[in-house]
Amino acid sequence: MLIKPIWTTCAGLLFISFAQFAQAVESHEASVTNADKSAHKAHHHSVTHKAHRAAPAVPAKPSFGQLAGLHQGVDDLALRSSVAYVVDQDTNEVLLSKNDQAVLPIASITKLMTGVLVSEAKLDMNEVITITEDDVDTEKGSSSRLKVGASLPRLELLHLALMASENRAAHALGRTFPGGLDLFVQKMNEKAATLGMKDTRYHEPTGLSSKNQSSAKDLATLVGYAYQDPMLREFTTSPSHTVEVGTRLMSFHTTNRLVKNPNWEIGLQKTGYISEAGQCLVMQTKIAGRHLIMVLLDSAGHLSRIADAERVRHWVEVHHSGILPQS
Repeated sequence: MLIKPIWTTCAGLLFISFAQFAQAVESHEASVTNADKSAHKAHHHSVTHKAHRAAPAVPAKPSFGQLAGLHQGVDDLALRSSVAYVVDQDTNEVLLSKNDQAVLPIASITKLMTGVLVSEAKLDMNEVITITEDDVDTEKGSSSRLKVGASLPRLELLHLALMASENRAAHALGRTFPGGLDLFVQKMNEKAATLGMKDTRYHEPTGLSSKNQSSAKDLATLVGYAYQDPMLREFTTSPSHTVEVGTRLMSFHTTNRLVKNPNWEIGLQKTGYISEAGQCLVMQTKIAGRHLIMVLLDSAGHLSRIADAERVRHWVEVHHSGILPQS
């Protein structure tokens, strides 16, 4: 099923619209700033005069897809993701396509490429790497259970980055790559180009930057390529993992609840979220006898990407089963 993109029937128009969209982003950010100031003043006034009224809530920052109008369309599956792409891994048959050429922030889906580079570099995976201040998130101010000074082998950092989407682990992997972080990011982009990912640009190894962008088709290519690596398959599909940090044992868990669901057979997966990207999910999975790659981007709502994946699975089982009827 090909779902008509709501943004255009002409591939180039999306990029024209993003020029206007950039103005919308600036206007939105200015409005959020003003809202923050207004909220602060209201709160200060309330405290000063001992009033009991709460400061006005600041609206959630919309995603790039929302600002571009990608959520305005309606599809037969009633997906909450503004971008969806499902392709048969064996035949390359596209089963589902919705805004698959839209180029959007991809959040922690970025870490799949980080994993590809670290794995293929054949580095010493037992080398101990220490988390430093350089690995602390100054982009979004996100927290991490890996404190500055924590030391783990490169192998463990890769596991945590891919399974638990640990940002400091991913950044440390890029920072300690031979040649440094800048060269690592350069190689991320070179690898994307080699794979034919023409819509993809990386600016850092975690996905915290909204400048890390790609399209659904490109990400399906990346998933198919990463699936060939047994270590990446294992680490992305681990339900949980315990590491020794100093004298402490720390348990980390997958960010994708479908990994623990017995109804799903997942070979590789990665989730992602920042406000600019919405909820994102990519997977290699077997449904109704077919090996599929599924890409869901810019989903609205905390659990919406999971619900969308379930909708797609049911739809494939009903309409695109690869299981032959028994005679």
